[in-house]
Amino acid sequence: MTARTPIQPLSSAASDSPALAEAFVRLRNLSKTYMDERGRPVFHAVKGINLEIQDGELLVLVGPSGCGKSTTLRMIAGLEKISGGTIEIGGQIVNQVEPKDRGIAMVFQNYALYPHMTVFDNLAFGLKLAKKEKPFIRQAVLRAATTLGLEALLDRKPQALSGGQRQRVALGRALVRNPKVFLFDEPLSNLDAQMRVQMRAEIARLHASLKTTMIYVTHDQVEAMTMGDRICVMREGVVLQVADPLTLYRQPQNLFVAGFIGSPPMSLLPGRIESRDSGLVFVGDSGSGALTLALSGRLERLARGRVGGKIVFGVRPEHLRVTGENSSPGAVGCVVEIAEPMGPETILYLKAGGSSLVGRAPCEQLYKKGEKLAIHINIDKAHLFDAESENVLAET
Repeated sequence: MTARTPIQPLSSAASDSPALAEAFVRLRNLSKTYMDERGRPVFHAVKGINLEIQDGELLVLVGPSGCGKSTTLRMIAGLEKISGGTIEIGGQIVNQVEPKDRGIAMVFQNYALYPHMTVFDNLAFGLKLAKKEKPFIRQAVLRAATTLGLEALLDRKPQALSGGQRQRVALGRALVRNPKVFLFDEPLSNLDAQMRVQMRAEIARLHASLKTTMIYVTHDQVEAMTMGDRICVMREGVVLQVADPLTLYRQPQNLFVAGFIGSPPMSLLPGRIESRDSGLVFVGDSGSGALTLALSGRLERLARGRVGGKIVFGVRPEHLRVTGENSSPGAVGCVVEIAEPMGPETILYLKAGGSSLVGRAPCEQLYKKGEKLAIHINIDKAHLFDAESENVLAET
């Protein structure tokens, strides 16, 4: 095979890419219902969601398998026919617009590279189909290769690349199209843990550099928390909460978000509110010897009017503090069920009066199964949820 002629960058004046309009994406009452062969509905995958993604924002759709996040992404891309509602991209309703004319580029979990083509040809393929001029194609490919660190790999074929390199080529193939909106459908699922961390950082850097609208689908809440400007949590085809990562973590609006976001997750303890001489207390649902916590401040105000009612008490692992003073005021006696040393900290899975708790402790000692500890719970940082509606109790 003859060597490829070295690719030289062209001047910016050679590019024929038009300036892009604002690329916000707006979904209104968007729904998807799958039908059987007789036209009868069999599954409502997306149930009338409303969502607005700002120009230049990286929004992450996150949720368990089957929650409708990938179906939503595919409807935005035009790869899935919608059942109802509208999709607007940059001010244009695109319900009837072909995928190739929507100004989007999609990166899939499967790299879908052509094995017989070099990296250069894989990157250039879409532009060749669009009948772009050769000088423009060369400049676009070089620009994408430089951005993604692929310059030295342009003459290789996919089988000579690592998984991370192949994923960068898939990113580059989307990048050369200069789209209004990037769509990512679980693009890192096939990579090992170390490579996922690296690629998360690369996509974040790419977004910061391009300032292009990106919609990213994942089932991994760690990916969501580390990458998104905002996160949209979905379950069973419904949007449960949309917020920035810190708000989502600190102020979950319902039990599902509280338990899904965070690693390890929030401890959620079912129980009830009781009134005692000392004030209002939370009592766990575990029979005799149940965990009992005195409520104060914000939680006490929220619990008024809920005496006798079913409540779920929620607390993040970092709001449990291990103490050696089992007899000190507010101390809760616990037994270690599992201890996971993580280096800078140890994750402790504890049993307290029949209730299960997860806590973080400084990694200054090894904890053993069955070891007895005392902990303090920061009541000011805890949450109360209505057991029936599953919504958080909030001050009005």
